[in-house]
Amino acid sequence: MPQDMPPAGGYHQVQYKRNVPVRGFRPIVYLAGMVGAVSYGLYKQYYSMREMHELGREKLWGRLHIIPLLQAEEDRDQVRRYYADKAREQELFGSENRVYNSDRFVRPTFAYTPSQVTE
Repeated sequence: MPQDMPPAGGYHQVQYKRNVPVRGFRPIVYLAGMVGAVSYGLYKQYYSMREMHELGREKLWGRLHIIPLLQAEEDRDQVRRYYADKAREQELFGSENRVYNSDRFVRPTFAYTPSQVTE
């Protein structure tokens, strides 16, 4: 019986390696993109924090400059209440009662005293 021989020109090459095509960019490109995105985010955060601090400072100075106006409004309200109380006393009592030792206007103080809790 004759022995089988290879075909003329030999057998085809046997592929034993994986031939996976390269997909996407190199890892250094992804790393550079990530570093760029993080750098841009930190840059925007830095300037937004500076802007927020500046707005806070502006708000504080605005409030400081409006304090005299608010104080004057409160004083006008207190004087109005004082004269309304004097008119009410005049109407109820018929004469002006002198409760205080001086004619000077003293700002009323409102103090909250919590009730005593007994255990």
